[in-house]
Amino acid sequence: MTAEIVSVGTELLLGQIVDTHAPLMARILAECGIGCTHRATVGDNMDRLVATLKQALGRADVVVTIGGLGPTVDDLTRDGIAIALDDTLEEVPEVAHKLRAFFESRGVQMTHSNLKQALKPTCAELIDNPNGTAPGLICQKGGKAVLALPGPKGEFDPMAQGPVRQFLEQLQGGQVIHSRVLRIIGLGESLVEERVRDLMDGENPTVAPYAQTAECHLRVTARAADREAAELMIDPVVDEIRNRIGNHLYGFNETTIEMATLDLLVERGETVSVAESMTGGALGARITSVPGSSKAFRGGVIVYTVDAKQTLLGIDSGLLTEFGPVSEETAKAMAETVRERLGSTYGVAITGNAGPTADVDGKPVGLAYIAVAGPDGVTVDKAQYRGLREDIQRRATQTALSQLRWKLLSDA
Repeated sequence: MTAEIVSVGTELLLGQIVDTHAPLMARILAECGIGCTHRATVGDNMDRLVATLKQALGRADVVVTIGGLGPTVDDLTRDGIAIALDDTLEEVPEVAHKLRAFFESRGVQMTHSNLKQALKPTCAELIDNPNGTAPGLICQKGGKAVLALPGPKGEFDPMAQGPVRQFLEQLQGGQVIHSRVLRIIGLGESLVEERVRDLMDGENPTVAPYAQTAECHLRVTARAADREAAELMIDPVVDEIRNRIGNHLYGFNETTIEMATLDLLVERGETVSVAESMTGGALGARITSVPGSSKAFRGGVIVYTVDAKQTLLGIDSGLLTEFGPVSEETAKAMAETVRERLGSTYGVAITGNAGPTADVDGKPVGLAYIAVAGPDGVTVDKAQYRGLREDIQRRATQTALSQLRWKLLSDA
């Protein structure tokens, strides 16, 4: 069984928004044992939309559309699906009533165009949308299935992960394709591949590496009758990879390095604070993006200038003059001071030059010093990054989190 994904919206073609929904939908299809053979993006044009849908229906068993279910004149998806399936639209009275009640409860006048969302092809069943006004569609006709999902993330994600996934699992009725992603830090993609090269020759499960910013991922994928059976096949392969990679393996699937590091801190009942210069608060933002981070994160300071380093952290002016703000000595002082002033178990500091030009002291673009201060002293790592400004900043925060994690593991 094969599938195609059709993303609808001129804004996608203009590059005004990035299509993050299609990759998620492709993963869901794969996990349900349905191979996604093509992906297409089409603008808000009825002729091109219908042509794209007909082409997809001619090749695939399942077509999933994303977007274009709203009330405006450029929301064409439900009409296009009806034409492509040689079907007609009908109004669903219950949905029309729900729409009227929705607008009335908010004291907003409903325009006639909003009733578009109460229409469906006669061959379709509606998918409830608790987070929006446009229901999704499951259309089945002539041995084909067309699934239509709304574009807003808060509506698309729960629909795709819930009723759409359930429908696809029932539709496929055979094997599932299930993956587990292993997240690895401190080893490059080529070195990881060297350590697991023989495992990559396996047919079921399969092992495939792919690089991410300042880390590497391994995807272990198994085909089986159901998810539980696939997990049992994946487990021994993961255990073998863990034996070869060691503590460089920090998490699975959606676990980030900040999540893994915070878990260690919380488990140990310890805390961390940060002092940032070149990253401008990005490290603190990554830490606080994790729910429950207040259990371990004491706070942070952004000391972007020499004056700020002196005023907010009390860094000695003589030290700054002698060694410069981008130096091992300054990073060490920042980490020690923020740890002391915020009363945390660990202090992490980042200072460097993110570019795009060399700083006033002639320090090259991409040079950074990352310091971690703890009960047993301070370690400072010097790094030389390449890339755009945002790449350098991201890599510096990645290194800082990684170094803190290694510090925690070594102190255990």
